[in-house]
Amino acid sequence: MVNVQLNKEERQALVADYRMLLRRVGPLLHEGDIRLVRRRLERADAEGRLQRDAFGLHPVMRSLETALLAFDEIGLRRDGVVAVMLRPAVSGDEAVTEFGDAVARIMHGLSRIQELYRKTPVVETENFRNLLLSFAEDMRVVLIMIADRASLMRRLRDCTDEALRREVSRESMFLYAPLAHKLGLYQIKSELEDLSLKYTEPEAYYHIKEKLSETKASRDAFIGRFIGPIEERLREAGLRFHIKGRTKSIHSIWQKMKKQRCPFEGVYDLFAIRIILDAPPEKEKMQCWQTFAIITSMYQPNPKRLRDWLSVPKSNGYESLHITVVGPEQKWVEVQIRTERMDAVAERGVAAHWRYKGIKSETGLDEWLTGIRAMLEASDGSEAVDQFRMELYEDEVFVFTPKGDIFKFPKGATVLDFAYHIHSKVGNTCTGARINGRAATLRQPLKSGDQVEILTAANQHPRPSWLSIVKTSHAKSKIRLALKETDAKERLLGKEALERRLKNRKLDLEENAMHQLVRKLGFKEASDFYLQIARGGIDMGHVIDVYSSLVQGDTHEVAPAESASNFVLHPERLQQEQRRDDVLVIGSRLTGVDYHLARCCQPIYGDSVFGFVGIGGIKIHRNDCPNAPELRRRYPYRIVQACWSGKGEGSYPITLRIVGHDDIGIINNVTSIISKEDKLTLRSIKIDSHDGLFEGNVTIMVDDTNRLDALMKKLRTVKGVKQISRL
Repeated sequence: MVNVQLNKEERQALVADYRMLLRRVGPLLHEGDIRLVRRRLERADAEGRLQRDAFGLHPVMRSLETALLAFDEIGLRRDGVVAVMLRPAVSGDEAVTEFGDAVARIMHGLSRIQELYRKTPVVETENFRNLLLSFAEDMRVVLIMIADRASLMRRLRDCTDEALRREVSRESMFLYAPLAHKLGLYQIKSELEDLSLKYTEPEAYYHIKEKLSETKASRDAFIGRFIGPIEERLREAGLRFHIKGRTKSIHSIWQKMKKQRCPFEGVYDLFAIRIILDAPPEKEKMQCWQTFAIITSMYQPNPKRLRDWLSVPKSNGYESLHITVVGPEQKWVEVQIRTERMDAVAERGVAAHWRYKGIKSETGLDEWLTGIRAMLEASDGSEAVDQFRMELYEDEVFVFTPKGDIFKFPKGATVLDFAYHIHSKVGNTCTGARINGRAATLRQPLKSGDQVEILTAANQHPRPSWLSIVKTSHAKSKIRLALKETDAKERLLGKEALERRLKNRKLDLEENAMHQLVRKLGFKEASDFYLQIARGGIDMGHVIDVYSSLVQGDTHEVAPAESASNFVLHPERLQQEQRRDDVLVIGSRLTGVDYHLARCCQPIYGDSVFGFVGIGGIKIHRNDCPNAPELRRRYPYRIVQACWSGKGEGSYPITLRIVGHDDIGIINNVTSIISKEDKLTLRSIKIDSHDGLFEGNVTIMVDDTNRLDALMKKLRTVKGVKQISRL
């Protein structure tokens, strides 16, 4: 067919599959389909695009096997089969217009699915399953993906890469088996589950397989012996019915063993029988209970295993009677009793089997999948399947993180919604994003399949305008909370700043005067007044002057202003004015202000310092503190000037980092110098030695920077000491 690298066995298998496919699908194909498909494959082969996949499978062989499976077991017809055969020869959005719009649409859907996988997503999420469905556009794309996965799982035994087999099996178990179940492809679903179990948990698989080593004939014989007497008694009672009997799959048995924490022998219902009655609506319950009475009179029931969803149906509408009885050879058999109507509701309606087993889904998806399943079963794979288009998830978008996780958002959601979905901290500091590698703003709407990387900045903070950007209630609530917390902090900082300035001016804080001040400056609430102080919206000097006049009843005339040309700047006077105005003097005389020394830089008397106002008080930092530039940049309104009082008071802890050669006695020399120094106390020492060097942190109590500088000068004279620095 195509000049490809195939061994003898593969070529024979390919020719056999090709001829079988032509015999079965040939009458449905359009004139020229085969010639055009072959031409495409030959061109791809000549261009070197027909390469074996990671499993060692040739793409043409795999496509033929998938096409046969899709035709025989799923019911796809011309458009679906042609699309499967074209897959190896078409890359990306390459035009395939010569095969018609339907085939082009399917190929486009398959291409979009491949794009999802290139993003290396975490497929073990319900969102990825839904995203795959929404990307498919045409429901035949989903059916082709299921057929392709079933075909791959059947050939997985030939793959020698154990890790790859396990990865593909886990994906099949989580993603494709539930999809097949939802679509009513029960045989494929069971096969995918069993084969996945075979490669993910081989010990369990072969253990159960060995336990089920009885031949199919013997199992059928058992079911026959069990059903025979029941059929006879039901006919005698004048009931119209039909019975389905089956042995549970290996995967189903394993799930029961794990859930019930029991060995194989402890699983009650290895065999399941479903009795479906053809009863008129008014006699449904009566005939179900009549059948129940007949069965329990013939076989011993287990009362603990009775499930009566006939008297009180499940909330989703499921109706049925379940009972487990002891059949021939003392084997437990589960019997389900229902009518044709109940069975139709359970299989195709709102109480479909996959839902009452606990598989989560959503209303739109439920209706769509139920419709497809009903169509597949009712039409027996007719052309109606090929004419069915999927219009789903118009109100939802699914978006990737850089790591491949998927999140769901309402249509119209923006980058900012995505940021708040990740974490409120990420949202509060979000400045934009990269969507599929391109820069995007906070307002950029999200589209399904987008890969979004959020960009943040430490100086970013929420703004009231953000409330009009986001669409999700979660993001709105987080923004409101952040704005409320920010306002509360700033009000408190504004109040503390005002109180501190008043104390520096030797003014007492009087509530009545403060209330008058707020109203005089045009504010209705004191909270708004303090907020404006914190944000620099009010001149603090003017506020102090107004407050002073209110408290002191100051009515003196203001002296005329002196010309600026006559003004002479005196540095000493400026320093005195600044200190009088708003400089924090650190010492024992400082009362009414809660302050403490920052641990990050451990300031001591003599260091050049500043104060940082927080809710818990004021932290004193060194001017060369590693955190100082960021604090000044982000919170300039919370910075206060600070200086030490006239003399030092007490000792302060500081840490020195010492690096030197690991010579004998050097540590003893260092500690000896420290211990001999007057008014110095060694609190702790931690030394690490490697490659002939030592590194250590020494914590001491020191009175001021002068003593510290003298100590460091002496330590540098110790032979072998290479570096001393203050942390």
